[in-house]
Amino acid sequence: MEVFIFQKNIKNLHLSLLPPSGSIRVSAPLGTSEDVIRSFVASKSSWIKKQQQKYQDQSRQAQREYVSGETHYFLGKPYKLKVINKADKNDLTMKGKNSLLLKVKSNLTIDQKEKIFNKWYRNELHKALDKLIEKWQSKIKATPTHWRIQRMKTRWGSCNKTNGRVLINLELIKKPLHCIEYVVLHEWLHLLEPKHDNKFVTLLDKYLPKWRQAKEELNRFILTYEKWS
Repeated sequence: MEVFIFQKNIKNLHLSLLPPSGSIRVSAPLGTSEDVIRSFVASKSSWIKKQQQKYQDQSRQAQREYVSGETHYFLGKPYKLKVINKADKNDLTMKGKNSLLLKVKSNLTIDQKEKIFNKWYRNELHKALDKLIEKWQSKIKATPTHWRIQRMKTRWGSCNKTNGRVLINLELIKKPLHCIEYVVLHEWLHLLEPKHDNKFVTLLDKYLPKWRQAKEELNRFILTYEKWS
């Protein structure tokens, strides 16, 4: 196995797999020997292979060109895209129950069309999050100092308990609403419990008994095309 090692001023060894292929990354305390790291990775080999297989099996979209006939996802459902050129303004709206209508002033580039999509996605995700956050903040009595939406490649969300800031991945707007709710609760609970320990799992079980199903569905949902260096 090829392993990328990063030595840091930390206390314990940490292992993570990076998309798209499940590359192995180990963060190790400064001065940790290669033999110790090798043994650590070997002890996790079964888990690593299982997770790498999941990366390989997961469906991925081809790069979007934002042309008529393409499929785009919104709240877990596929929508066919129709593009109208030479419109009065650039705009993206829903058309019926199964279509998205993209109006553009001229023949825009893929990047320009993507920005129109992401602006619409961001607005829609904000609407969904406002309702979910209002619901869960009142239940668990935890409020961040600040939260915002950000495009992320490897995480659905993140919480920094030290400064009380929460980030939510823009890509979540393409996933089912109950999956978005799971991520919101997950990150807000980290304001109470920073680690994924038994206390944290107990809280998840208490507030969202079916969180495991939502997590599994989220992690096997078709992935958006990404450029990886």
